[in-house]
Amino acid sequence: MKTEFRYDLPDELNVVSDGGVRIVTLNRPLELNAANHALHLGLSRVWDQLGSDPAARAVLLTGSGRAFSAGGDFGYMQENIDNPEVRERTMREGRRIVEGIVRCPLPVVAALNGPAVGLGCSLAVLSDILLMSDRSFLADPHLQMGLVPGDGGMAWPLAVGLSRAKQYLLLGERILPEQAVQFGLASRVVASGELESEALALTHRLAAMPAKAVQDTKKALNSYVELHLEGAFAAGFTGELDSMASTEHADAVSRARSRSAARQ
Repeated sequence: MKTEFRYDLPDELNVVSDGGVRIVTLNRPLELNAANHALHLGLSRVWDQLGSDPAARAVLLTGSGRAFSAGGDFGYMQENIDNPEVRERTMREGRRIVEGIVRCPLPVVAALNGPAVGLGCSLAVLSDILLMSDRSFLADPHLQMGLVPGDGGMAWPLAVGLSRAKQYLLLGERILPEQAVQFGLASRVVASGELESEALALTHRLAAMPAKAVQDTKKALNSYVELHLEGAFAAGFTGELDSMASTEHADAVSRARSRSAARQ
């Protein structure tokens, strides 16, 4: 008798089975799925678990509520500022997130139900196929927060070219859905009310394909990314770790937390 594979993840990251599809949902809707320590930890663990699930054939990644992910939680950023051990742990997890999604044998479809910012943007860009709601956008404002965009930012040149990557990473500008398709980041734009059904149907199509051939094709395609994991990505992670301890970052987080408190 077969037993269902059990995922060991925090409540902030849910995995639901739908046939051969595993629906992975960022689950902090009241915080716009901003990554606190629990969610960040879950994202660092989920990819190996997905690859170990014998019945899984494809992954659908999305967010709960009205955002895909607002990036990093300000409280979690403050923990990283205050504690060097937390910073080191966060960067280790960041490496595992990037390497995990790149090396996960299953094809990953990201369905952007809303804004994908910072880490959320990185997850979207590193996914294999990206569908964007007409209410979503991409943005990586790491530099505006005094941070080097290490956790996925170095994938941008591979996706959109070096010049365009510099523009959007250095300035943190938004990329609207139609632009994302034009740039080659996203496959298509979907009306918000149809995103869930279209993304699930697409993921089931992938799950129905010959599994070994799909996995080996993804591995071959992502070998382009693998070439840069110990170069550009490693440099980005080193820079991000250093910038977490900077005065620029501490000041930016302080301002952001003040603005957030004033809105409440």
